[in-house]
Amino acid sequence: MGMSVGESKGGAMAEMNVVPLIDILLVLLIIFMVITPLTPKGMDALVPQPNPNQQNQQDIDNKTVVVQVIADPKTDKPKLKINNEDVTWEALGSRMEQIFKERAEKVAFVKGDNDVMFQDVARAIDIMRGAGIDKVGLITAKLEAGQ
Repeated sequence: MGMSVGESKGGAMAEMNVVPLIDILLVLLIIFMVITPLTPKGMDALVPQPNPNQQNQQDIDNKTVVVQVIADPKTDKPKLKINNEDVTWEALGSRMEQIFKERAEKVAFVKGDNDVMFQDVARAIDIMRGAGIDKVGLITAKLEAGQ
């Protein structure tokens, strides 16, 4: 606190000296600015590195699975294909389990020919649901043509 004596009418007047207070505040501000980035903000984490063999597996996993029910003119029974791979009715469930055992999303599509009875398409859907596939979508000719 300072005191100035001068030619004022009221006599002695006291004035507060704030310069040392501002100096202390600036020093404290600088100290806190330096200390703040040094405090830890979280846990250290290791990022997993990709395995070169997994890239091929990821390409396979990203493929959409389409089960085609195709009318066979030679026999009365329809044929099955999984992404252009021939499969029998008996092996459909085990093959679908094998394809989807490591996938997070269990989504597949069924595409039936116009000449196939719906009961055959429904049978394929039933086998796929029994293999653990959560969602089964239908692909129609109009949907495939983009209409």
